[in-house]
Parts: sequence; structure tokens; C-alpha cells
Amino acid sequence: MMTILGIESSCDETSAAVVEEGIVLSNVVQGQIDVHAEYGGVVPELASRAHINNIYPVVSEALWRANRQAADLHAIAVTSGPGLIGGLLVGLTFGKGLALAVQKPLLGIHHMEGHLLSPFLRRPDEAASDCAFPFVALLVSGGHTWLLHAQAFGSYTLLGQTRDDAAGEAFDKGARLLGLNYPGGPAIAALAEGGDPQAIRFPRAWLDRQRFDFSFSGLKTALRTHLLHHPVDKDTQTARDIAASYQEALVEVLVEKSLAACRAVGSSRLLVAGGVGANQRLRQLLRQRAHPQLRIYAPPLAFCTDNGAMIALAGEERLRRGQLSDPSLTVRPRWPMAELATPELAANSHRQ
Repeated sequence: MMTILGIESSCDETSAAVVEEGIVLSNVVQGQIDVHAEYGGVVPELASRAHINNIYPVVSEALWRANRQAADLHAIAVTSGPGLIGGLLVGLTFGKGLALAVQKPLLGIHHMEGHLLSPFLRRPDEAASDCAFPFVALLVSGGHTWLLHAQAFGSYTLLGQTRDDAAGEAFDKGARLLGLNYPGGPAIAALAEGGDPQAIRFPRAWLDRQRFDFSFSGLKTALRTHLLHHPVDKDTQTARDIAASYQEALVEVLVEKSLAACRAVGSSRLLVAGGVGANQRLRQLLRQRAHPQLRIYAPPLAFCTDNGAMIALAGEERLRRGQLSDPSLTVRPRWPMAELATPELAANSHRQ
């Protein structure tokens, strides 16, 4: 049985977790909402400083909750990209130091591969997920909005991505225009609960119907233009209608593109992960519009946002295949996921 410590610090959450064979023994997350709230978004320099303060107590707490010592670990997995360079450096430097101190292998993990595997995570009292490769994955996390065809572990084909703002960015910027708090996704979702999603017909950027790319900058501009001509107080029914309509325009494109991608590659499984994957209207609309034979998978809400458990699980899979990182490993703020795909990884996948 392999025991993996996962460390995540790519944006504004400092997280560490201990995972054994896909079972989450601990998952500690220290957020930074209070640090960034007044700015309406993440300030990289402030995020880096907060990671420095948080990393040691978070890792210590994760080991304590799991009732494990660093010497008990089989490897240490740490996010090495993509993400904010300062936060990545904090996590990777700490992970390297700990790995050297306890003489354990180090595994540099792609942040989005962690999200890709997050639906496979489970608590000790939960049954294993029946999700299996191959599947289409909608990954909506921070500055990323991707549609992938995951044929096997380590074998991924990018079907589409955002050409400008990601879905998470569109939520944050929309919330700022509406005078709501950061983070924007939960704030807009909460305001939208009492609103009419059909009240305002905000534009949907479908782009080429035969492709699966996204664009949300026009939607953000449409909201700004609407508010310039129709200013509202955030505690009114009109504001709730605007929030619901804006959210609907955002998630409808995510839903329709995802379902079209499943049809295009002949997939009977759709996996949704990342922070925006926690949006309840997104999940509801997927269930409503999906073909009855399409199975939809998503991680528990606790594993949608950035977390160390998903990094540990990706590390477990890499360790199983002997994919250790070189001691010269450094951070990669921009890291194409296509570089992870190798024929031997696909052939050796045990989750076919």
C-alpha cells in the first residue's frame, strides 16, 4: 500500500493531503479569501507570502490528521505547474526539502491532471467510483477551461479550450461588476438562486459549432454594458435576475459544448471537475440535457476546488509507473497538458 503526501499551492489555496490507494486520510486546505477579497481577485505577490506562512502548518496538520509520519511516506507529490509562479515555488521548494530530508521520491504533478483524477478520490467509508477511462473531461479551474478526451491515464487529447477569459475568470469579473464579494462563482450562484435565468438574454459565444473552444470575454462585456444602462442595487429582484441570467449564459455554453464533445468522440462518460464544477446550476443543466445513456461524474464538493488530495492521487499513479521527477525539477507556470501523454503510459494504465 502506497502512502503519498500531496502538496498544492498553484493559486490561492495552500493544501496538503495524505492519500493511500485513492483513499483520502486527510486533506487540509488553508484559503486566502480574506487576503484577496478587497481586490476582487488573486494578487500573486500577496498569495506567495500567504503560502510561505501557511505551508509548514498545513503539511504538519495533514500528517497529524492522517496519523502518519513523514518517514511513513512512499513519495511526496507537489504541483509544479501550471499556476502562479510564486505560489508554485513555495510548494515545490518545501516539497523538495522534505523529500530530501526523509529520503523519499519527489513527483512533480500537473495541476490539471490532479483535477482530472479528483472524481476517483474517496473517503475511508466510501465505495470506489465506477468511473473509468476513457471519458470526456470538462476541466474548469481558475484560468483554465478545457475539454479533454482522456483515453487512459497519461493519454489525453485536448478537444477545446478558452480563447480568452476562462469560466472562473468570467464568474469573478461578473461578480465584481455586480458589486459582489470574491470569489465570484459562489457569490453569483447565491444571488442567482432567487432569480429568473431567462429574464435577460445575454449572448452565448458558440464560435465554430464543429469545434469545442470557448469564449467568455463577450459575455463579460455584455454584462458591463447592461449595467451601465440599467444600474441596480445588489439586494433587488432585478439583481437576482441579472445574476441568474449571466450564470445561465455561462453554464449553458459549458454544457452544450461538453455534450457535443461526448457525441463527437463517442464517449458514454463525462467527467466535470475544477472549482466551477461545484456550480449546482451547471450540474443540474447537465443532468437535464444529457442523453440517458451518458454517465456524468463529478468529485464531491470538497475536492472540486484546489486540494492536495488530487495531487497525491496523481502522484500515486505516476509512482506506480515509475515516473519519478528529476532532482532538477523546477516550476512550470505554463505547462501544456499534451506533454504528459506518452504511449507507454497509456498502454500501462490499470484503469481501462
